[in-house]
Amino acid sequence: MARRSGVRGKLFAGLSFAMVLSTYTMYFAYTSPGKVSEYWFMAMAVQERMKTQGKQALTQVMGSSISGHTRTTGDSVSGLEHEQDFLVWPQHSTSLPSDLCSERPPTMKGPMSVNTSVVGLAEVERHVLGTAADDFAPGGHWRPGDCTPRWRVAIVIPFRNRHEHLPILLRHLIPMLQRQRLQFGLYVVEQTGDEPFNRAMLFNVGFLEALKDHPWDCMIFHDVDHIPESDWNYYGCNDMPRHYAVKLDKYSYMLPYEEFFGGVSGLTVEQIRQTNGFANGFWGWGGEDDDMWNRVHNAGYSMSRPPGDIGRYRSIRHHHHGEVQFLGRFALLRESKERQLIDGLNNLQYSPLVVRRPLYTNITVKLSRDSAPL
Repeated sequence: MARRSGVRGKLFAGLSFAMVLSTYTMYFAYTSPGKVSEYWFMAMAVQERMKTQGKQALTQVMGSSISGHTRTTGDSVSGLEHEQDFLVWPQHSTSLPSDLCSERPPTMKGPMSVNTSVVGLAEVERHVLGTAADDFAPGGHWRPGDCTPRWRVAIVIPFRNRHEHLPILLRHLIPMLQRQRLQFGLYVVEQTGDEPFNRAMLFNVGFLEALKDHPWDCMIFHDVDHIPESDWNYYGCNDMPRHYAVKLDKYSYMLPYEEFFGGVSGLTVEQIRQTNGFANGFWGWGGEDDDMWNRVHNAGYSMSRPPGDIGRYRSIRHHHHGEVQFLGRFALLRESKERQLIDGLNNLQYSPLVVRRPLYTNITVKLSRDSAPL
């Protein structure tokens, strides 16, 4: 009898500990979604990397058994062989303004030095504009003067309370786009009001507002805290839909999972219309990029990614500035296909305040639950 009571006591203690632990875990997940998701994505990325390395090892073993020799240490298995394709273009070629800009211009140099130290917007404006201020149209629109741009690209950046991050991104992104010889415009879509952050709805607002300025060929949806590490990561409109941020430093430069579509992605204007844009129902942090992956495939498109280490990005550390994780995202994801027809560009209502700044167009909008009625 005493033995049974002892077992029951241990069982009760174990259950009590599990309940307390689960309670603390749920509280931490709600109050610190960034850290929880970061650890989760890292675990998923490690699992995916192990699968990939296992497949590579099997391929090498099979190949060596057939050919009679094994891969040497100097052979690449990381995808860097694809990057060598960018080095065959002449480094001192010339072109006429009437010539179509190359998708691999010699001004692209590959790996970029990334500096995430704090810098003021005025300093970035002086550095970027310099003596070439006349090259920029109001609102941060630019086009190359030495060739005819192949693509017209709008960069849409969702924004709230990231004033220290935006200058860091612009310091790296604008020179990269200029070296890629793209015609581009930068749109910072800023959310005001007390509602949780709605990244997807801001993307929809940016898409509609950008098209009022110019007939863009495609749009890049770009988080403000993602800094590209290589200008070979071409932001032109070919190979879209395209996921650019394949390897992020906070995920140990590994893809968290195959369906990951977050950070930086691009679609043509026609593709965005066919997918009905982003889902407006994701209030809070997380889920809207997974829903967009579903929308892209529901519309019959396949996605591309840059090869090798070209899709590397450095993240600017932050704590989501009080943004809570959207706990209802899984329910919305289960209804993704049905909601695609009724929730997106076609039910969006808003009143923007548009201000043209030297390096970008700022679109301020107050979002509410009534902004996208169903």
